[in-house]
Amino acid sequence: MASGTALVYDEEMTSHKLLWDDPICDIEVPERLSASYEQLQFYHLVERCVHVPAREGTEEEILLVHSSEHLEVAKSTQTMDEEELKRVSGNYDAFFFHPNTYRCARLAVGATLQLVDSVMLGKVCNGMALVRPPGHHSQRNAANGFCLFNNVAIAAEYAKLKYSLQRILIVDWDVHHGQGTQYIFEEDPSVLYFSWHRYEHQEFWPSLKESDYDAVGLGKGKGYNINLPWNKVGMGNSDYLAAFFHVLLPMAFEVLFYCSVFRIAKPKAIS
Repeated sequence: MASGTALVYDEEMTSHKLLWDDPICDIEVPERLSASYEQLQFYHLVERCVHVPAREGTEEEILLVHSSEHLEVAKSTQTMDEEELKRVSGNYDAFFFHPNTYRCARLAVGATLQLVDSVMLGKVCNGMALVRPPGHHSQRNAANGFCLFNNVAIAAEYAKLKYSLQRILIVDWDVHHGQGTQYIFEEDPSVLYFSWHRYEHQEFWPSLKESDYDAVGLGKGKGYNINLPWNKVGMGNSDYLAAFFHVLLPMAFEVLFYCSVFRIAKPKAIS
């Protein structure tokens, strides 16, 4: 039986960094990644994990979610000088390019997929991929909010394609709403997306109406998008535990049970 917890990390992902002054993006620093790894080292958790090497995500894997136009823009930045990088970055909301951003983003995608493979092949029980750039704001055709490629969305599509998974739960625990992931799966009933995030009645970034509780998905995906927006600040452990036990878990189990019963009870077609 599988045992252990995988850890996927590559220090090269810290080479993605801001080259000019930008008061919006200057908090997205390499230390956001390296500090997480150092904390794992401090608590002696690194040596307790199963080390899984990162790899570059392929273009085909990136195109599971993103448009070819978006991929080509990202590729083109590898040879740009600082002024060109600044100009292209200005086309997006809260994002910057570095000459090594594309390489780092491919490592972030590949690291996430390495974790999927490790779990699905029974090499480990679970795991964590420490990656950068992050992904949940990234949309099919646009970088957004420090995110270039939507790592988790790509992982979900990869798992469906390679391992024939029919139901996937994405739990997005972040101070910001992952609107990119929501947009990608809002019409897909095979992916249940749950996000708890700071909202403040649409005053907190990304300040979107579709980040509110009544954005529940579209078409066949209606009911498979769940937002829990915090309209107050200072939410503590008890608030998150209440949301976890009284909203997320019951909802996840209900959808899992419903889908299982429906699949079993669905009558065969009459020939």
